[in-house]
Amino acid sequence: MLTLTSEYALRALIYLAQHADSWPIPGRRIAEHADIPPKYLSKILGDLVRFGVLESSPGKTGGFRLRNSAKETKLYEVLSPFEQFDRRRCPFGNNECSDDNPCLAHSKWKQVVELEQRFLRETTIHEVAIRELERRSKSKQDTE
Repeated sequence: MLTLTSEYALRALIYLAQHADSWPIPGRRIAEHADIPPKYLSKILGDLVRFGVLESSPGKTGGFRLRNSAKETKLYEVLSPFEQFDRRRCPFGNNECSDDNPCLAHSKWKQVVELEQRFLRETTIHEVAIRELERRSKSKQDTE
């Protein structure tokens, strides 16, 4: 349901959250470790700086850092520059799908959209980043 740009933004911020002790982190390092094309990531990171999600510092020792802590940064903030949450197209063909002009699946689809919105507004980058670290740790233990 998210664009590729949004997925890349999430991956980049999860990497930043997991490596906060190394801030600022150069974009090329984020791109390499998060498996994102560097030029594409450069634009995404620039947008996140402009929208106040990230801070950047120039120069040889420069890079990116979260403006607020990962515990305060909601997924919705990260995705808002790239998603039009308030103007979603109806996946079932209605030009204007609303409570007044519902598509055939409107009542059920509306529940899905509302659940997604609640998840994005309530979940922080920290929560996702920590779960990913725990998953990797468990996977590593299982292979040893």
